Amino acid sequence: MEETWRPVCRIPNDLVRPVPLDPLGASGPTRGQARGTAWRRSSYGLYVPPPVDGTRVEQRLLEQAARLPPGCAITGWAALRMHGAVFFDGRDSRDLSPLAVPVICGVGQLRRAPGVQVLRDRIDPREIVLLHRLPCTTVERATFDAMRLAPDIRTAAVASDMVFAAELTSINRMRRFARQHPGRPGVIQVGAALALADEHSRSPTESLMRLVWQLDAGFPHPLCNRAIYTRTGRLIGVPDLLDEEAGVAGEYDGGFHQKRNRRRRDAAREQAFRAVGLETFKVVAGDLGAGSLVPQRMTAARSRARWLPPEQRSWTLVNPHDESPEETLDFRLDRRDLADEHQRRLDDRS
Repeated sequence: MEETWRPVCRIPNDLVRPVPLDPLGASGPTRGQARGTAWRRSSYGLYVPPPVDGTRVEQRLLEQAARLPPGCAITGWAALRMHGAVFFDGRDSRDLSPLAVPVICGVGQLRRAPGVQVLRDRIDPREIVLLHRLPCTTVERATFDAMRLAPDIRTAAVASDMVFAAELTSINRMRRFARQHPGRPGVIQVGAALALADEHSRSPTESLMRLVWQLDAGFPHPLCNRAIYTRTGRLIGVPDLLDEEAGVAGEYDGGFHQKRNRRRRDAAREQAFRAVGLETFKVVAGDLGAGSLVPQRMTAARSRARWLPPEQRSWTLVNPHDESPEETLDFRLDRRDLADEHQRRLDDRS
């Protein structure tokens, strides 16, 4: 697991909203001032001061949202960023180039502009919310659009994993939303990606490793970040990937694992897994793009595994000292929704 990666982010509060021309030069530049160097045109008819960094992802989204007519909203990765999911940083993971900002328009006309992807699609007004004064689609609609606009099923599955990691929605909620929007372009990819998705992935590289396990090596959906205990209840470790049936634990080691103390802990944990009969494999930074290397490593580990039935294993997924049921993501989301609804009612009464 990449311990330095966190799934959520704070939206900065120092964003600068673009302004239109002002003949008096009070609330915006005059036409003459706009031709000079004191203002930067952010989009057609809108301006910001030059020091404002338009490459900053949230500022870029604000500048595009400012030009939207009623009935339009930013969606996909852009809306998910405004909902607080850190993974959606506006850069293409392959070459780090800026991604076009996806904008959905159910009604109204929108002038085309560089760096904008316009979706002409039906959208329920209830699927548009204001986030930091930006019109954005709801979490489910934004995730749906991000997944169907993804270049392939693997990218779509990673995107959904990172929304779940940020605890913005769940697989069940997304499946329900997809069923409510049949026939939309890309809905088949959404369904296929959700079949591969997992709510327990803690980083995009963990998700990519799991997808290699499923799609390239051809093995069943593993458990992700599941605690493993001895029969007496001592915690052995929490591997990134666990094939419970075969008894295989897999780990992704990012750059931080190269530190001496971390390598020592990793070696001790691998030894602890092997001591209870678990076979292990490791994927290090750079391996995921190395063709058949990782699938072969996974296949070799599975062929070495002991395939013991549950009653013969020295390890278990159940902590005998903890009788409390595990909270699901749906349970946490439902509890949060109830708290938000209660707060709204209190606010309405005041």
